[in-house]
Amino acid sequence: MATNATSIKQQAGVIRALDVDDMSGFDEIYSKHYRRVYSICLRMTGNVAEAEDLTQEVFLQLHRKLKSFRGESAFTTWLHRLTVNHVLMHFRKRRVRSEVGTDDGEMPDQVDPISDNPRAMPIVDQIALDSAISKLPKGYRAVFILHDVEGYEHEEVAKILGCSSGTSKSQLHKARLRLRKFLLEVAEDQAAA
Repeated sequence: MATNATSIKQQAGVIRALDVDDMSGFDEIYSKHYRRVYSICLRMTGNVAEAEDLTQEVFLQLHRKLKSFRGESAFTTWLHRLTVNHVLMHFRKRRVRSEVGTDDGEMPDQVDPISDNPRAMPIVDQIALDSAISKLPKGYRAVFILHDVEGYEHEEVAKILGCSSGTSKSQLHKARLRLRKFLLEVAEDQAAA
């Protein structure tokens, strides 16, 4: 455990030491983490164009806030939180813009960007999904996260995990079935409450 904490502190030192005006260091961070950030944005919005725009905005914000990374968690965890917060702020801004009064001064019904987009997932469902993912066996969870969350292809997942692409496909299928089962149980529990 101490090794992990030391590693995180070293990572924080390296990140803070990057000269934000030196674009080569930032380019390295961008190329290493672009897919992860894009995947989160796409999963939350369900819209490719919007996810691309938000990904670019996240990296602009990251460039401005990079020196504030304290190393209390892994850089990827910090970047994930930064990304999720940025997308949520985007939803809030969009909701405020949709609250335009009518000619007679009445406020129309508020437009909810999540319910307007059937592929986007409400926050409560994201929490249930995160909980369900944590219940998956280690192998299933690794394949699911690498393929469905991070966006790697089966061949890439196989190389990362040291298995065949057929094993990756099989474990992904089984992971999705278990997730469905877990989420149905959560939905039934909520309906019963």
